[in-house]
Amino acid sequence: MSSPRETFLRLVNGVCDGPYEDLADLYAEETHVTHPFHPLDPPALLSRGELHEHFTTPPPVARTLNRKPVDVTIHETTDPEVIVAEFAYQGQVDETGETFRVPCVFVMRIRDGLIIESRDYIDHISSARAWGQLDSLLTALRPRESTTVDGAAQP
Repeated sequence: MSSPRETFLRLVNGVCDGPYEDLADLYAEETHVTHPFHPLDPPALLSRGELHEHFTTPPPVARTLNRKPVDVTIHETTDPEVIVAEFAYQGQVDETGETFRVPCVFVMRIRDGLIIESRDYIDHISSARAWGQLDSLLTALRPRESTTVDGAAQP
């Protein structure tokens, strides 16, 4: 059985190196994973199956990120199941040569080597930039205009 520290390290290294098909196996069958700072407020991921889809769905923009976790600091708490991990994904976009750094803080509850809860605080602006999705994120954040019957735009 892996310690919370070992499970976290397997996760972040797997996010960088794969295989992505195996990442969901680090989570309990029923789990609760949120991204509280995500600007689009996606729903929580509640099962191993949802996490498998999350990790294996290709991004909408075909880019290859050569990345690694850096500046990893893992804080153990008085609760042996809970850790707080500070780190960044750092790397380069293979197609463009652009470098990136995505700061993260994960607050995780890991029981018997499996993640049962995680709040993943990620710099989603830096992540969207690295993946070539900044424009689509900004578009999604802009208020949509509705149209009345006479065609005049309404806020």
